[in-house]
Amino acid sequence: MRGRSNAEPVVSSASAACPVVVAISVRDEEDRIAPCLYGLAAQTGRTVDHVVLLLNNCTDRTAARVDDLAPVLPFGLTVAHRIFSPAVAHVGTARREAMEIAGRIAGPDGILLTTDADGVVAPDWISQTFAAFDTGVDVVCGRAEIDPEEARAVPAYLHRQEAEEIAYGTLLDRLYHLLDPDPHDPWPRHTEHSGASIAVTARAWRRTGGIPPQPLGEDRGFMAALRRIDAPIRHAPGVTVTVSGRLAGRARGGMADTMARRVIRQDTQLDDALEPTADCLRRAMARAALRRLRDLSVCGRDRADTARQLADMLRIPADALARPLAGHTFGAAWESLERCSPSLHRRRVLRRDLAEQHAMAQAMIDDLVMEMGHGRSVA
Repeated sequence: MRGRSNAEPVVSSASAACPVVVAISVRDEEDRIAPCLYGLAAQTGRTVDHVVLLLNNCTDRTAARVDDLAPVLPFGLTVAHRIFSPAVAHVGTARREAMEIAGRIAGPDGILLTTDADGVVAPDWISQTFAAFDTGVDVVCGRAEIDPEEARAVPAYLHRQEAEEIAYGTLLDRLYHLLDPDPHDPWPRHTEHSGASIAVTARAWRRTGGIPPQPLGEDRGFMAALRRIDAPIRHAPGVTVTVSGRLAGRARGGMADTMARRVIRQDTQLDDALEPTADCLRRAMARAALRRLRDLSVCGRDRADTARQLADMLRIPADALARPLAGHTFGAAWESLERCSPSLHRRRVLRRDLAEQHAMAQAMIDDLVMEMGHGRSVA
């Protein structure tokens, strides 16, 4: 199917083996939708079969601009117009429905990708994504980079703060890698799971029930649902998309809103994903212990010792482990354990304490690497 459709028909992809369908929610992007679509059209190697645009309460000339572009695009295009009520006219609703349309087009064996309408994917976005899928994962998360030209308008101290936060987040992730390694997500990797670059098999997407229609953090909610079903996830460093650095965004609570707020007033606390180093250490060790407990090969005294150590670490009664251990998947079991253990409730790092926490995390990593016999510093 080529050109524009106002309906949402089921369409056969040109790719017989594995249909590739990209879902994009769009709100008033008449100036940016062309670079977005041209980026998808310029893929080298593996290409896009179909793109779904969900126009969410658009009031500008986005639709007309898409009409002009459609005849020259090398992939099928479905355009769905929606006027949502104010209460649900957010990116969670729009991205969810865009993915639902994409899922019908892709079929049971397809690959669904989502990006942002203000983003331009790298020319090898699809090829790099498929290289990650070839390792046996169901989900591939890419990195979002701010457009270099627009980045110049962002105050230097915001760039510095972001670099500091990314560096600290990388150290925490390295702790996870050392203490609770994931064979599907080896080092090096990144820590992003933004809606600007998520790819998922249609089967895994269906098992989660789709993108959660929440007004904020629909991408994080989707990743939580994928972890709940133990979908193998790869944070692939080579998968990249360039996004807008504007301060007046379209998604309430999105990156643009965050940057605009921080221009006016700096946040005193970091994102809740960046917890204190000691908390991260406890969380990683607890995950590893729970994984051992759920391993059927661990039995007898070893199992009892591991259960006691985990209960002591989290300061919970040993019988509180019964429900997490009964979880159908590791992801569901871990969620249950986090809920029942106050020691696993997330605390935030104060910005003024970031340098100290960074140093603690680096020292801890160096000690772990030495203990494991690597004999070198990692960061």
